[in-house]
Amino acid sequence: MQRDYLQLVVGTSRLALHTSRIVLAAGLVAALTGCQSIAGIQPVSEVRVIDVSPDSPALDIYQASAQSSSAELYSIGFGTVSSYLPVVAGASTHAAYNAGTEQQLASVHGSFAAGGQYTVLVGNTAASLQMTALKDHAFPAPAGQVALRFLDQATHAGTVDIYLVPPRTPISHVSPIDTGLSFSSNTGYIDAPAGTYSIVVVRAGTTPNSSTAPLYTGSQTSFASMSAHTIVLIDPQPPAANGLQTISATDFDPAGN
Repeated sequence: MQRDYLQLVVGTSRLALHTSRIVLAAGLVAALTGCQSIAGIQPVSEVRVIDVSPDSPALDIYQASAQSSSAELYSIGFGTVSSYLPVVAGASTHAAYNAGTEQQLASVHGSFAAGGQYTVLVGNTAASLQMTALKDHAFPAPAGQVALRFLDQATHAGTVDIYLVPPRTPISHVSPIDTGLSFSSNTGYIDAPAGTYSIVVVRAGTTPNSSTAPLYTGSQTSFASMSAHTIVLIDPQPPAANGLQTISATDFDPAGN
């Protein structure tokens, strides 16, 4: 079997994208996208893993249910966003192990519905490693809208407000898309007009103007109508006293999902 995942390595000023591969039959993955069963075997759901623990070691991820137990990903690191992988639907446990060992560092138990898409988020520091199972937006956002979910996994940034700033628009002319996010916050999916935006993050309660120094200013990114995305606030690498970074994962792509 062939499994693809993206390893995002965070640099001093930005994330650099590296692609790694784990074995999984490409034809099987294509056949399972949006499907609810493996022919003649079991109903399935799809699960991806996002690793945003800033200082944990390389991790192996395993999934176990009453029907089966198997390795999902090997030796993943900070910034990894895997592709969606098929797992048997129903109650199951996902566990993170120190790569290449039998040392379990964290786990999460959840129920994964047939045909559903989920994210298993690995976050917090190595000393307090946490895994969280999240239901993803596996259907279109309303026409003309984009669905955005923000997950705050930046351990040192403090409480923040988030803005979507269109091109050539002063941030002072924009209202925040959400406010008061602290570590482990999950905004849920927020519908916004589809278009091109820079994501800007400032300290909570800041009144942005031309002299404001944001914690983060992203490049202009186009968000397609009816798409859905998860955006994770993460610690910068190497660690810095101020600032944060983001990684983005596509949950629904109207052109290909």
